[in-house]
Amino acid sequence: MSLRVLVVDDQELVRAGFRMILERSGLEVVAEAADGVEAVRLAHDLAPDVVLMDVRMPRMDGIEATRQIVARRPETRVVALTTFDLDEYVYEAVRAGASGFLLKDISPADLVHAVGVVARGDALLAPALTRRLLDRYVARPLPGSRPDPLAAATDREVDVLRLVAQGRSNGEIAGELFLSEATVKTYVSRLLTKLDLRDRVQLTVLAYRCGLVAPEDGAAGH
Repeated sequence: MSLRVLVVDDQELVRAGFRMILERSGLEVVAEAADGVEAVRLAHDLAPDVVLMDVRMPRMDGIEATRQIVARRPETRVVALTTFDLDEYVYEAVRAGASGFLLKDISPADLVHAVGVVARGDALLAPALTRRLLDRYVARPLPGSRPDPLAAATDREVDVLRLVAQGRSNGEIAGELFLSEATVKTYVSRLLTKLDLRDRVQLTVLAYRCGLVAPEDGAAGH
């Protein structure tokens, strides 16, 4: 069954371009929305797998729309899209629950790849934005963070977390730790549950905040 995508952008030509790219790749565009209010309603009614979400829109911006969609339907993944390479948009979109953040000059192939990545539950961030995002998170305390959030994690779970934060895929982690890919998926699921986090973006942020990895070690979403 093909992935179901909702395209949200206030420019009709941009929406049409995204629709054409996605449909040519065999993905189903279930609807288009021109602002955040419409996006929230359509996401609730149509239950798409992925929402391509413009950040700057009238009535309700993409950050607030993302926050509402994720709160109502945690299983729907949001990829935030913007023309502007501005740190605050990256930070706020991920804080709102976006599983990916890309600039609108992305190639068609990379756009299709991004939809597939976030639909699988992975995180994807434009490489040019990742370091500044992590630097920003490291500089700001996480709301409600515990003194030692990793206290409940096993040594092997911490090993997996470190590699997730370095941007490794489940297959790459499995090879490095001599585990099966299914076992790695289990470890990632346990970490998300234990740490009360939503996806690999938030795991990566936590790993940086706890000092498991530093920005020069690598980053998620490559």
